[in-house]
Amino acid sequence: MTTAVRSDAADGGPADAAPRYETEVVRDGRALEALAGEWNELQERSPGATPFQCHAWLSSWWHSYGRPGRLRVVTVRRDGGLIAVAPFYCDGAVLRPLGAEITDFHDVLLDRACLDEAARRLAAALAAELRGPFARIDLPEVRADAAIHAVLAHWPRSARKLPASLVQHLPSMPMEELLTRLPGRTAQRTRVKLRKLAAAGVEVRLVPPWEAPESVDRMLALHALQWRDRGATPEHMRERFASHLRAAATGMAATERAQLREYRLDGRLIACDLMLQSQAMVALYVYGVHPEARERVDIAGMLFGESLTHAVNTGRTEVSLLRGDEPYKQRWRPDPAPNERLLLGSAPTVAVTVCLARAQDRAKDVARRRMPWLREVRNHLRVVKGRVLRHG
Repeated sequence: MTTAVRSDAADGGPADAAPRYETEVVRDGRALEALAGEWNELQERSPGATPFQCHAWLSSWWHSYGRPGRLRVVTVRRDGGLIAVAPFYCDGAVLRPLGAEITDFHDVLLDRACLDEAARRLAAALAAELRGPFARIDLPEVRADAAIHAVLAHWPRSARKLPASLVQHLPSMPMEELLTRLPGRTAQRTRVKLRKLAAAGVEVRLVPPWEAPESVDRMLALHALQWRDRGATPEHMRERFASHLRAAATGMAATERAQLREYRLDGRLIACDLMLQSQAMVALYVYGVHPEARERVDIAGMLFGESLTHAVNTGRTEVSLLRGDEPYKQRWRPDPAPNERLLLGSAPTVAVTVCLARAQDRAKDVARRRMPWLREVRNHLRVVKGRVLRHG
């Protein structure tokens, strides 16, 4: 089901010579699936697009996590061709991005060939979807180069930005060149580890798209094993997450927007990873490692080494380490690029939301500083919850 919002000629000039624009709102899964081909073509033309704006990623998320009647994907067409997409769903008075919490970068798609006009018309269409005194758009994780910033230039209401997650990335370069960025002793230790890794004879296999579902299951089984007693993210243990990854990895691998790899040592599967990719970026999204393998090989060197090699060989410029500042990432001295949270709506609604968000951040900060034991409690609960989810 789609709802036509507006169809008109461009302002100025004879109607029969001016481009025709159509704005629609997609509200059901079948109509969302029908957009796949032209959506992916638009992703290739959209500035700042990341792998998380791929149709397969967002449509599979919707089918695993979405609720009927809440889909709100706003599209803009110019003479029938798709020039803008804003993938949202309705959560009460709030429009939230498809992909939600398991997606590291939220954004819209805009055709760079008519960027300003596409942004202007998308801004108007999104504003028209905000009905009611508390209606707003909430994009939790926005990159500095995201296309949504072009929409802000035409946004008719209030807009505010808040700090969001820390994201880090490595420049695309050969491993030996990357090591020159590290302190001397760290670089020396890493070279020793990489020589041992090369001598170990790990076999790396690129999984074909038709084997993606089974490979995802093997990866998630290893992921659960490696986090068994360390407080895994509960969502990663749920069937809906596995269902999403199976479909997303299959569709994205088929269009060269993802790669699944399996690593074997002495014939035994020791690791799997899922790498997502766009025109400029590769991103290691999730991996699974057998705990015993850590005693024999440098896991981070193995996984990052494959990602770096692929980025260099395909001309991509960035290896994103995505959200988080875990120690295994810090070892490589990545460059920080924090996300922002973007709030759009009426001035009073946005102001109240900002105040509530800041109050929540202050409460979390106080808890971290004054009640450090809460972290141990949280991790213990995660372990218990993970066991329950794994064993039904």
